[in-house]
Amino acid sequence: MRTTPASLGAVAAALSLLLCAAPAAPAAPLAPAARPAPAPPGGRAAAEDRGAGLVARRAARAAAGLAFRPCPAAEELPGPVRCAVVRVPLDYARPDGPRISLTVSRVAATGSGGAARQGALVHNPGGPGGSGMYFPLLAELPQWRRIAAAYDLVGYAPRGVGRSAPLSCRDPAAGAGVPTQVPVRPSAAYKAERLAAARAYARGCAERAGAALAHYTTANNVRDLHVLRAALGEPKLTFLGSSYGTYLGAVYATRYPGHVRRMVFDSAVDPDPARVWYRNNLGQAPAFERRWHDFRAWAARHHDVYGLGATPEAVRASYERVRAAVARTPAGGVVGTGELQAAYLRAAYYDDVWPDRAAALAAYLRGDPGPLTAQAAPDPSEAGAAAAENATAVYTAVLCNDAPWPADWAVWDRDNTELARTAPFETWANAFLNLPCASWPVRDRQRPVAVGAPRPGLPRTLVVAAERDGATPYRGALELQRRLGAEAALVTERGAGHHGVVGGRNDCVDRHVERYLLTGDTAGWRVTCGPHPEPAPVSLDGRAASARGALLPPAV
Repeated sequence: MRTTPASLGAVAAALSLLLCAAPAAPAAPLAPAARPAPAPPGGRAAAEDRGAGLVARRAARAAAGLAFRPCPAAEELPGPVRCAVVRVPLDYARPDGPRISLTVSRVAATGSGGAARQGALVHNPGGPGGSGMYFPLLAELPQWRRIAAAYDLVGYAPRGVGRSAPLSCRDPAAGAGVPTQVPVRPSAAYKAERLAAARAYARGCAERAGAALAHYTTANNVRDLHVLRAALGEPKLTFLGSSYGTYLGAVYATRYPGHVRRMVFDSAVDPDPARVWYRNNLGQAPAFERRWHDFRAWAARHHDVYGLGATPEAVRASYERVRAAVARTPAGGVVGTGELQAAYLRAAYYDDVWPDRAAALAAYLRGDPGPLTAQAAPDPSEAGAAAAENATAVYTAVLCNDAPWPADWAVWDRDNTELARTAPFETWANAFLNLPCASWPVRDRQRPVAVGAPRPGLPRTLVVAAERDGATPYRGALELQRRLGAEAALVTERGAGHHGVVGGRNDCVDRHVERYLLTGDTAGWRVTCGPHPEPAPVSLDGRAASARGALLPPAV
């Protein structure tokens, strides 16, 4: 299940595309990656936690702290943002063993309006596989001004992401520019091809990463966050986690409740250990189907602008006409049904792309494939391909390492065939994305943390969720609030489904988040805000469809 980075204000982070189709021949059984070195007595997890505590104490005692300097050109961040690196062990059971560097970005608290500095606000945008390096840029947005006055805004690239010990599982150029064709109802032969592709991808992860592959986990992401907090000179963590970042924050709160100051969980992943991660992925299918309906219902209400049909079913028929056409002849030579699916999945994540997506369908049906090609074609650049592969690799490694997954293809086939009967839009694309976990070459996978228990000393926290979110269905917010206990408050955006609620779309939600971050107070145990306004339709004659965007992938 991919939870793509939730958008914050006008800034969004890009993730990866769907895995390309791979070899038709069945792959040989995978050789397991080398086992990590034996851990000291008490078990590996206990040794890793002791190692994290040791490294964090050392970081807290370091006199100089992190050395923030102008950011390297590779980060593409403007002057006000400063960058640093924090060194962490690859394997926390060996705290003095090999180390990796995580990149960190910061804009210092402005102090405007006489605001007193409250410390650092650290953000994780989700994925897993998303980079938060852009986060300090939000200090320039009006809706973040009061928060930026009181807090240093701190972003970072988690292990494996970007320049933080980057992980990849295949040559990023493999298949670049070749359109993919994904059938609506996959045949047995097509499923066999995708199973072979998943095995090949998992094998590539093992071959490229070696024994290090086992160390890309949520547990280690939490330990890295603990070290980053200490290196920033913060005795307690103030944290904003979006999407997968909510699960990361929830595990941190469970492991280190005494080091939590304030935490905002935006678009919450269901932390129930029985659902991490296989069942959470299954749970996305009906939620995405609802959001796909929401987009089609919106387009139908604006039939006078787009001409796609006056009912959701008529809009679906228009989409299927386009789908059948690009299956025969890829749009612009690069957009097949796989690229089309990825582009319109983004409409199930973010309703602010609805006008462009509807306009692209309408233009295509009028004989102009240009807008669809611009919106759906993958980034052809070498850097774009590398970033997409990097995000997919980290996503895959973390989820596959985090929990046991069914190893029997028959289980996947049965569960997803049943789901696809009522929720066809995203079911199979999501299943194929996660299928490397069925043959993952790491013997000793993690066991999901029982979030919330025990949690002595955990202060008040704030969960924020949209009722119709497809990527992180609303039940996850209810479960997270329940597990965090009576001190956890929940703000619900009623009747909305945009993935990522915080940051300038809904004034009611943002007032609650700002109040909590600035004062620690919440308005009540459960609070409801009305939905943000729907996007306005864009006339085909009034504005061209948007240029190529960063397409977000199928989901956690």
